[in-house]
Amino acid sequence: MKYNFIKKAFFPLIFVVTGHFSLAQGYWQQRVEYKMDVDFDVQNHQFQGSQSLKYTNNSPDTLYNVFYHLYFNAFQPESMMDVRSRTIEDPDGRVTDRIQKLDNSQVGYHKINELKQDGSDVDFIIEGTVIEVDLLKPILPGLSTTFSMTFESQVPIQIRRSGRNNKEGIDYSMAQWFPKLAEYDERGWHAHPYIGREFYAPWGDYEVNLTIDRDYVVAATGVLQNPNEIGYGYEDAGTEVKRKGKTLTWKFKAENVHDFVWAADPDYKHVVTDVPGGPVLHFFYQESPETKEWEKLPELSVKAFQYIEKNFGEYPFPHYSIIQGGDGGMEYPMATLITGHRSLRSLVGVTVHEALHSWYQGLLATNESYYAWMDEGYTSYASALTMMHLFGEEGEKVDWFNNGSYRGYYALVKSGKEEPMSTHSDTYETNSAYSRAAYSKGAVSIAQLGYIIGEEARNKTLLRYFNEWKFKHPDLNDFVRVAEKTSGLELDWYYDYWVNSTKTIDYGVGKVEEFDGNVLVEVVREGALPMPLDIVVTFKDGSKKSYYAPLSIMRGEKPNENELDRVVLPDWKWTHPTYNFQIEGDMDNIQSIEIDDTGLLADVNRENNTWTNK
Repeated sequence: MKYNFIKKAFFPLIFVVTGHFSLAQGYWQQRVEYKMDVDFDVQNHQFQGSQSLKYTNNSPDTLYNVFYHLYFNAFQPESMMDVRSRTIEDPDGRVTDRIQKLDNSQVGYHKINELKQDGSDVDFIIEGTVIEVDLLKPILPGLSTTFSMTFESQVPIQIRRSGRNNKEGIDYSMAQWFPKLAEYDERGWHAHPYIGREFYAPWGDYEVNLTIDRDYVVAATGVLQNPNEIGYGYEDAGTEVKRKGKTLTWKFKAENVHDFVWAADPDYKHVVTDVPGGPVLHFFYQESPETKEWEKLPELSVKAFQYIEKNFGEYPFPHYSIIQGGDGGMEYPMATLITGHRSLRSLVGVTVHEALHSWYQGLLATNESYYAWMDEGYTSYASALTMMHLFGEEGEKVDWFNNGSYRGYYALVKSGKEEPMSTHSDTYETNSAYSRAAYSKGAVSIAQLGYIIGEEARNKTLLRYFNEWKFKHPDLNDFVRVAEKTSGLELDWYYDYWVNSTKTIDYGVGKVEEFDGNVLVEVVREGALPMPLDIVVTFKDGSKKSYYAPLSIMRGEKPNENELDRVVLPDWKWTHPTYNFQIEGDMDNIQSIEIDDTGLLADVNRENNTWTNK
């Protein structure tokens, strides 16, 4: 359970409020305040850094050690990321054996020169991509400590997310670039080694001062504090004054975020546009024939943000930056790195998807190692609807599920390699099983929730979930409880099956026969996953009628959102493999009987869903 109620015996009755949360409340989360000064050498692709980190322990536990992530250490031969990529059945094509082939000038690393707690040296060891720190003094519940660190790092050749000189010629894509404190929550520490997948970190504030060659333009998380000093205006892009000296220091501040990304290139073009009533959008890219579609991106991005904010929640930060860089598309607070040599549809698609991560990861910061599908899946679902809004013709049916996420889920089932979505993101047997579970099956979970509780209740659930849990670390139970409160239905059964198992849905129309002057219909549950059913009967005169069979374990029924007249049938008990109901009238009057005419039910065998009167 997320709610850890505090007993008097644990510590004195003093409650310390930090940020939005206090020990007096049931929910708690840790808090960080970073101040970093970085001196970057573009000749050697190395930098010197100093970091001050105030860490507040809002948990009910006394902490005796802490852990940091050192992501750049993954880009060394024989690292866990390297070996995993070379031994997994279907390696990521961006990685394969590239790490193994790096020489000393191409690898990434972090070297920790000094680490202190409240001014005194602490003992630590480095284990791959993690620092293990023994504290000089424990951090009591409700109290804070300050760590100070000096370090030196080398930026690896761009392979996965981070790095230099990406395939499109961007000099620096600086993601996962600094020693970063791991998250501690109700399940304890999450100091997972960096294998190449997901991230999880404490909420906090960042002040980053980056000194770099004066020819470079820098894009980053947060708000630029000194545009006049460097002669580069964020609110007035393109402002130019003569820059003095060989280097410039870019000063950024970001409040209430859980990561910080930046990118730099001397050839960045910077374009700014406003979302009416919303954030300022910044676009950084190299102008070339391959990026000509970026000229159209600001207008479409504004439309996308307007739709997203209306349907999925208000974006609370002042800025959002779309930055050419990285190895595909990757989200960070207030910014994304995307490759830019794309068609317009592809460029808008990746921008929309990564922007929506600001909702389902940047603001609803689930632990992606365990709930990647709550980020990637929900983002994929919302992205598809946003893209339909931008590119769909007026009146066009929103049937994205037939062409995307549902198809991906069906392919996963057919492959025989499906694993439960509760699997840790790093431990899936194949990359394809992870991707289709996180993206496709995760998206289907939301679309299908609309089938179970009604689309209006599902839409209200998404908005309520965002508004209640933004700036926090929600988990599956938190989302389920919001959905249950919104719909009035019990839903734990759905997620027990959908998340914790690989059981599938398969319903079919069985025997249809005349009985006592009416028509008796048998419905058969062929799959192991029970679901409520909407069954549409089409009559010979063209009229239709809906028959709805709720599950007893739902403890209720969804509202009728169909224009058809609906007959609510008795509850179907999940233990019963067959179910019978009657249709009034003669069989000769019936044209067809179809289970789920919407396609929202993820039935793996739709061939048996329809009975036709011949």
